[in-house]
Order: sequence, then C-alpha cells, then structure tokens
Amino acid sequence: TNPGFVVRITQAGLDYAQQQGIAILEKELAQLTLPDISGDSRVLHVGKVRYSFSRLRIPSFRLPHSRITPISNVGLQVSISNAFAELDGDWRVKFLFIRDHGSFNLKVENVYLKIALRLGSDTTGKPTISTSDCSARISKVRVLFSGKLGWLYNLFHRVIESKLRKNLERKVCDNVVESVQNELQTYIRTLRVTARIDDKIGIDYSLVAPPRATAQSLDADLKGEFYSLAHRSTVPFSPLPLAFPSDHERMVYFGASSYFFNTAGIAYHKAGALVFEITEAMIPKESEFRLDTSAFSAFIPQLEEMYPNMPMKFRLSTPTAPFLTIGPGGISFQPIVDAQAYAILPNSSLAPLFLLSLVRNVSAVINVRSGRIVGSLDVGRIRLSLKDSAVGHFQVQFLQTIMNYLTSIILLPHLNARLDEGFPLPLLDRIQLSNILVRFHQNFLLLGADVRFQPR
Repeated sequence: TNPGFVVRITQAGLDYAQQQGIAILEKELAQLTLPDISGDSRVLHVGKVRYSFSRLRIPSFRLPHSRITPISNVGLQVSISNAFAELDGDWRVKFLFIRDHGSFNLKVENVYLKIALRLGSDTTGKPTISTSDCSARISKVRVLFSGKLGWLYNLFHRVIESKLRKNLERKVCDNVVESVQNELQTYIRTLRVTARIDDKIGIDYSLVAPPRATAQSLDADLKGEFYSLAHRSTVPFSPLPLAFPSDHERMVYFGASSYFFNTAGIAYHKAGALVFEITEAMIPKESEFRLDTSAFSAFIPQLEEMYPNMPMKFRLSTPTAPFLTIGPGGISFQPIVDAQAYAILPNSSLAPLFLLSLVRNVSAVINVRSGRIVGSLDVGRIRLSLKDSAVGHFQVQFLQTIMNYLTSIILLPHLNARLDEGFPLPLLDRIQLSNILVRFHQNFLLLGADVRFQPR
C-alpha cells in the first residue's frame, strides 16, 4: 500500500536522537548494580586467599564516542567506543591468619558496545523497537585498593579483574535491553496514530509497513488519511507513489500527499461539515449592504413582487468533495459550491428563491506552526451559473459583485480561521520543530524541520 504520508528522519536527525539517547543511557548505566563476588584464589607457594567484594556501585559511566547508523532492511545500529566507567565497593580478604577489609575503586576503560535495534509495527499501526543484538567488550580494568594490606591485591588481582569485567559486560547489555524496552519503546509509543481533529473528523497516521532503514535515512510510511468520526468508509481512490527527494538539510521531513489533503475534503463532505450559511447578522454594519429581497430586486424584478422587502439568507454547500492538485507551483483547486437563496417569511419559514452554482479558483499557502500544518486560502473571482429558480429566469452576471463580496468578507475569513488552527503532524511527545522548510513537488507537499527534544 502506498502511503498517504511519509516521515523521513535523516542522518542529522538520527545523530540528534543518538545524543539524547546516549545521555539517557549514561544515567541508566550509572545506576547499575552488580552482584557481590566471593571466592577462593589459590596462590602458588603461598596458599589459599579467600575474598569477597560487596556493595558494588557505579558512580559514573561515560559514553563519549557513539554513532547511530541505519542498516538497510535491518534497522538501526548503535556503536559506542572508548567508553569508560568507575566502580566503587568494599572488599574483604582472609589469608592464612590475616584478615583485612577496605574499599576499592575500579577503573574501566576502552569499553566497546554494539547494539542492533529492530524496528517494526504492531497491529494498531504504532511503531515498535527492540534490541535484536547487543555485545559489550571491556579491554582494560584496573582495581585500586585501600586498606592496610592492599598489597594482597597482587595475589589475586587477575581473577578479580576478570570476574568484574565479565559481570560488567553482561550487566551492561542487560541494562541496554531493559532501557530499550522500558524507556525507548515506551517513548516511541507516544506517537498518536489517530488524532481527533474536531467533533466530526479524525486523522489516521498508522504505519502501513514497518519503518524502513536506508543507507542515509529512516523512513516511516503512514496511512495519512482523514476520516469521519460518525462513519468511516473506504476512500474511492488510492495514494500515488511519492518521489521523495534526496534532501538532507533538515533533521526530519514530512511528505503530505495530495491523497492526504483530498481525504480531508471527502471526510468533511461526508460529515456534512462543508455547509455554511450567510445571514444578515454576519455582514459588517459599516458596509451598508442589507441581505434582503430589496437589494436583489434591481437584478431580479419579480423578487420584489413575490417577496417584498423580506430578509434573505444563503445556504452554501458542496455537491461533491473538493479535489485539489499539488505541483511544483503549489496547491490549487476549483471547488464547486451550490448557493441556495431563501426568503425568510414573517413566520420564520424559508421560501426557496434560486440556486446558484459557484466555481472559484483557489490556491493555498501552507506552513508549520507548533507541530501543526496550518494554511490560508487565496481566491479568484467567482464564475456563476443558475441551476434552478423559483422566481423566474434572470441574468446571473448581475449578481457577480454581490456574491464575490459575500464570500470574500464572510466565507473566506471563516475558512481561513479554521485552517489557521491547523492539523497535527505525527510527532512524538515533547518534540518541537524549528527552521521550517516548505516545498511543493508533484503530488505532494514536502515539509522539512529541525528537531528539539524537551526533557521532562
């Protein structure tokens, strides 16, 4: 299934994610607890040395050099090199008739970590992440003892350093697996794959396939479809393939296809949300224009005879869902609007007068603000035609100026106010966008941005 919406995280975005993730992993590793170690070490020509190490803790764990790389058809690989840590604890030793205890400090250097992350999606279309492999290697361990008989360390230091190294290598990977499951997996599930827009419309950002790693980026193909909350039905057309450009100036890119925008038109049309009324109360008082039969009688003489000096209203609706096109020049469409005119009778009932068909060229300006796609419409002159009349035939071109005026001062500001509220982008929790880029391509809109993570 072709996606209606694509999210691309570039290498710059992955590098930023790696910085944030490594900072969290450092804190997690600094809280590692290692099991107590005890045993015997037989020293040649000397005898048996019995030892125990307890209260092992890691006051600091530093990961200065790391790299995250997308691996095609696999996922992500995190490589960490030249990491180092310190470990403190207490030691106790018994050797012949000698007993002693003290504290020690363990210097762990040249730590190498390689972590493979598998990316997927669950049955709800949410992304999933897990550790498919983890290997840790520590090439250098040095123990520094305190205590009166610290020289005893020389009798068994190789055994202790070997055990501490193996324990630490195992615990580091255990901690990585746990952090990915508890921290990273929990965090990426903050991506809302469905969002309620208002009381009538929702939007579906569920994954149509697992995230796809390429040599330079990580792509997520999303459904990108608006739907009616009351009744969701199948869209009568499919998304076209998106020829995503090889652009890597920003950390993240969003590709919103014409399918994405056109399902919005279908959803709002089916939900009955593309209906609007123009009444006298909406017209600015300073305009001195009155919406009544007297104002139209100069163009439709029979109107004054049938409904003299009565207030009027227009009911605007779309017979079909608006369908837009996206090209290098921007977004454009020609919505067809039916404008039914009514006379409001003294008993408040409505008398149908005439039905006009309005066609207007519309272009859209798109931007991103506060994690939402926002926009505004710019319109050209209306083309009118008469579809039906209960007051006889008349020349519709005489109504051109009036209908242009009514739609420009009432309908257009209403639509732009709604578009200015915007529609949410598929973002993880606590992500803010900056340095926005907007470009138009054939059949889709490309939005680029840099990312900033806001810690709790």
